[in-house]
Amino acid sequence: MDDESLNQNSSDVEYSGSCLCGGVAFSLVGRFDAFYLCHCNRCQKGTGSLHGANLFSNHLALDWRRGEALLQTFQVANTRHKRCFCKVCGSPMPYRLEALNMVVVPAGCLDVEVPITPMAKLFMADRANWGEEVQSVPGFDRLPE
Repeated sequence: MDDESLNQNSSDVEYSGSCLCGGVAFSLVGRFDAFYLCHCNRCQKGTGSLHGANLFSNHLALDWRRGEALLQTFQVANTRHKRCFCKVCGSPMPYRLEALNMVVVPAGCLDVEVPITPMAKLFMADRANWGEEVQSVPGFDRLPE
């Protein structure tokens, strides 16, 4: 399905997103097929966190509203693992994974609520040891004093 016919589908939804500095903005039209929390070592390094939180779709049109020149991509050699990010603030941004004909969207870069909940945690054998008890850690609405 090409981008033009995708935009004409009445069941499609439009989503917006941006980077932390505001230099990059995008829109997505379509629907998400999956939402995974990936605990692989590459996602831990790429996010600096416990896991990656990525939405996947073979049914999305991606349109850069501004800042496309600020994007940088990195692909781990001989793998499908790819990252796209703003060169100014480092925020993860959506990208096309051509090998699978899909768009990958880091959930945190959306400016709207994520429409689906995570479906699975992936690569749990690689998860960080410090994340195993995260559910029992106290929570605060802001930085504690």
